[in-house]
Amino acid sequence: MNDLTVKKIAVIGAGSWGTAIAGVLSGKGLNTVLWAHNIEHVAALEKDRENKKYLSGFMFPPSLKVTANLEEAVRGATVVCMVVPSHGFRSVFEKLTPFLEAGTFIVSAVKGIENSSLMTMTQVMGQTLGKDLNRKNLTLSVLSGPSFAKEVAQGLPTLVTIGCDQLDKAKILQKIFVSERFRVYAAQDMIGLEISAALKNIVAIAAGICDGLGYGLNSRAALITRGLAEITRMGVAMGADPLTFSGLSGLGDLVLTCTGDLSRNRTVGLKLGQGKKLPRILEEMEMVAEGVKTTKSVHDLVQRMGVDMPILEQVYQILYEEKDCSKAVNDLLTRELKVE
Repeated sequence: MNDLTVKKIAVIGAGSWGTAIAGVLSGKGLNTVLWAHNIEHVAALEKDRENKKYLSGFMFPPSLKVTANLEEAVRGATVVCMVVPSHGFRSVFEKLTPFLEAGTFIVSAVKGIENSSLMTMTQVMGQTLGKDLNRKNLTLSVLSGPSFAKEVAQGLPTLVTIGCDQLDKAKILQKIFVSERFRVYAAQDMIGLEISAALKNIVAIAAGICDGLGYGLNSRAALITRGLAEITRMGVAMGADPLTFSGLSGLGDLVLTCTGDLSRNRTVGLKLGQGKKLPRILEEMEMVAEGVKTTKSVHDLVQRMGVDMPILEQVYQILYEEKDCSKAVNDLLTRELKVE
């Protein structure tokens, strides 16, 4: 099983990232449907043939269709790509499962952990599908890596990883998603890809805080390095391959999100470091910064699993206990001395 006839691809979620993915796929001439939950938004997408709200300036390829009807989007799809924020992921996925055809490939391109269950998105999908996962021969997979939606839409060279428990199926998806400017690697370590993708957003908030406080490049480099150590520690505790964290979804995405001006999570941290309050910051943002909700999920995971994550703990206290940013940094620097 090396190739797959792609009848249709459904991209579920018309934010910036969902729109960029849909653009890559439809730009190859693949029959692609982009779903958004808001009827008014869909009407605007159809009229403008671009996503002016979330990714303006990039016209849709002719083969890209848009709809607010989940059945219309999913029915007959060879691949369903989920790009819904983690807090709404389960609800949307539950509604579309009746329309999944046997043999469908389901890809999560969401970088988060569900607050209530502390599950990754593929775990949420597996729990939702239950026996249908095997009965209908459905395949779960993950798309992750350093990929700002705007740069993907611009056609700038981008490298990502697609992971599936069965490497041969990951290679099938690799061929479907790859384009001249969107290079895709195949992998097997789904939990590693998901944990690194979700947790890097927390470190990006911390990096933004340091930048907002004016602490300089030394501080940022140290945060990225020690943040990667924490992410790896949690990932390995959850059964991931430690090598995953030195790859595109690990180190690659971490560096991008901690340093790039397009990073929503870094922006949250930057404004916190400048003295702004979280409710106002989130109110002013058009798009979701997954790291805010993921911080709570991972904090609860730490309590359950007993993994040492001091950066995460300080970010949690800043976000949810209104701890002063300077005090948090000082508490990190004055911890008991360690061996690296």
